[in-house]
Amino acid sequence: MEQRVSLITLGVRDMEASAAFYEALGWRRVDSPDGVIAFDLLSQTLGLYPLTKLAEDLNLPEEALGTGAMTLSHNVRLMEEVAPLIERARAAGAEVLRAAGPVFWGGTIGYFRAPDGHIWEIAHNPHAPLAADGSFCWGGY
Repeated sequence: MEQRVSLITLGVRDMEASAAFYEALGWRRVDSPDGVIAFDLLSQTLGLYPLTKLAEDLNLPEEALGTGAMTLSHNVRLMEEVAPLIERARAAGAEVLRAAGPVFWGGTIGYFRAPDGHIWEIAHNPHAPLAADGSFCWGGY
């Protein structure tokens, strides 16, 4: 198995409402098969999929899936970019869990819960600067 993630699938209850949230953050949909709303990222894709269908695919009851036991992180180039993105998420309907601020390891972070329940971190990590195209690598390039 190659060391990469190709597709991140989020199970959501309301596909269009969830898609509208990500579009309000500035993301653009791409053509995708029926039943999936996709957003291409750098070298991977974020897919929105009906929670009931995801549970069915996994052979699990819907209530066994839950949300919030992990975070999706979006790193930015400058610490000054964290707070405006947290506020943009709030304006799009997210619940801010932690306002932008410094963290013990020297970076700046903030957290929000998207309307679909998934938790996002917006982070600036001075120890892992982004590549020119926005790619992230632990420890930087």
